[in-house]
Amino acid sequence: MSKRRTDSSGISFTALYTGAVWHRYGLSDDALATREGQLLYHLMTPFEAASKAAIGGNIRTFLLQRHLIIDHLIEKAIREQGITQVLEIAAGMSPRGIRLREQHPTLHMVEADLPDMAARKALRLMAAGRLGAHHQVTPIDILAERGEQTLETVIARVFDNDKPLVVVTEGLTSYFPLAVISDFWRRLATILSGRPGSVYLSESYYRPRQPLLNGTLNALGHLLGAATRSQVSFHFRSDPEARQHFSGCGFPDVTVHDPRTWYGILPIPESRGEPMVRVIEARIPA
Repeated sequence: MSKRRTDSSGISFTALYTGAVWHRYGLSDDALATREGQLLYHLMTPFEAASKAAIGGNIRTFLLQRHLIIDHLIEKAIREQGITQVLEIAAGMSPRGIRLREQHPTLHMVEADLPDMAARKALRLMAAGRLGAHHQVTPIDILAERGEQTLETVIARVFDNDKPLVVVTEGLTSYFPLAVISDFWRRLATILSGRPGSVYLSESYYRPRQPLLNGTLNALGHLLGAATRSQVSFHFRSDPEARQHFSGCGFPDVTVHDPRTWYGILPIPESRGEPMVRVIEARIPA
C-alpha cells in the first residue's frame, strides 16, 4: 500500500484465506464462510503441509497462535478492567465480533475495514441478523489524513469517548513499511492517551535466524506482496526491539507475548522451535 488511498481487493485475498482458516478450525460462523476462501484453503494445503514438515510451523499455525492469544487478552481486558468497547480494524471475515457479542451481549463491537470489504462484511452480518446498535461495521482508511474515514473521525463517531476501548489490528501491519505503519501507531497512541485504560493488540512477525528459512520467507513475502499489491515487511528482530519501538510511538506499557509462554495454557498449536509470530499488547495506564 502507498500513502494514498488504496483498493481493498488485494488484501481481501488474504482476508478470505484467513477467514477460511477460522471456519475450518471451528472458530467462525457459517455466515462468514466464502467460496473463494474455501478454494484458497484447498489450494494452500500442499504448501502448508510442506512448510509444517520443513520448519515445524506454517501460516495456519501462526494464524491460530496470534488469533487465540489476542482473544484471550481481549477477554482479560473485558473481565478484569470492565472495558465495554472493542474496535477491530481490518476485520475482513474475522469472526471475533460475532463471538464477542455472543459472550458479552452488552459489548459495543465495531468492525472496520476499507470500504469494499466493510460493505461485504456488513451484508453478511445483516443477512445473519447480527448487526444492530451494539454491533456495527464501518469503513476506515488508516492512511487517510482527512475525511470521514480517518482513524480519528471513526473512533470519535462510533464510541463513547469518555471510556477506554480495546483496538485490534490482526493481519494488517505487516503490509506496510515500518515508517508508514509507525505513523498509524503514533496517531493511535495519541487518541488512546485521552482514554486511560485503553489497550491496543496486534501481531508482529520476526525474521528467522536460519539463512535458508530466511531466504524462503523473503521469496514468500515478495509473492504475497505482489498478490496483495503491497509491501510485506518484517519490522523487528527481537522482543526488546519491538517493545522499544512501541514505547517510542507513545505507548507507556508494552508487553510482547511469545506463543511459547501460552503453550498448555491456551489451546494453540505449538511450533517446532521458536515461533515467528509475537502478539503486541500496548496499554495506556488507567
